[in-house]
Amino acid sequence: MTAPAIEIRDLACTYLSEEEKRSSEYTAVRDVNITIAEGEFVSVVGPTGCGKSTILNMTAGLLQPSGGSIRIFGEPLSGLNRRAGYMFQAENLMPWRTALENVAAGLEFRGVGRREARERARAWLRRVGLSGFEDSYPHHLSGGMRKRVSMAQTLIMDPDIILMDESFSALDIQTRALMENLLLDIWSSKRKAVLFITHDLDEAIAMSDRVVVMSAGPGSHPIGDFPIDLPRPRDVTEVRGDPKFVAIHRAVWNVLREEVLKGYRRQMKTGE
Repeated sequence: MTAPAIEIRDLACTYLSEEEKRSSEYTAVRDVNITIAEGEFVSVVGPTGCGKSTILNMTAGLLQPSGGSIRIFGEPLSGLNRRAGYMFQAENLMPWRTALENVAAGLEFRGVGRREARERARAWLRRVGLSGFEDSYPHHLSGGMRKRVSMAQTLIMDPDIILMDESFSALDIQTRALMENLLLDIWSSKRKAVLFITHDLDEAIAMSDRVVVMSAGPGSHPIGDFPIDLPRPRDVTEVRGDPKFVAIHRAVWNVLREEVLKGYRRQMKTGE
């Protein structure tokens, strides 16, 4: 059998924090078990502060777990996850580089010749609908256009795993839908494994094969794993009118709702 693209077992992360001049430990996540098959699109949702991004950063190799293990295609993860591409929530474009130069940068850093790297970058900009903007600097582009450059910058490296941390959350609703459909179109052509972090339940259901629900923190952990039995290809706007989508949304929200309220009550108590 083919090993899963991502296999997370009994994962935990505990921070040492400073509160009122005293050191204390805070367990962000514990007992996290998530498996993602090759080519599977899995979203993780949960209350604010439940450790979704912490799990993503550990899967990327940017953060060392306090306990448990992560295996990537059957191999224990040690150091950076070289088989993954990471699309951050915040923009990571270099302002002194044009769109073309930003997309080509990863290939050039990997040792690909400048001419070949830029030819491939030009093709990716066409693919994300930015033909004609190759020489534009990030500050000349709209937020949605910069996100498309970031997507091309990530996917040009042809990673086996795509990690995304609320990558579309700052966009207006129309641009967001365009970006979601663009990602699904690109994903469907190569079927990479995707671990997608979002606070938007509609987005998670519309895009995913499975949705994992996290409990409120501290010590957040999965409390639900829902298969999304909706036909592909999907339009993220149109699919929301499907009665099956509505039923799935209701089932997931029934599990998520109390955790959101717990998280909100904790934030209010902490803020007092």
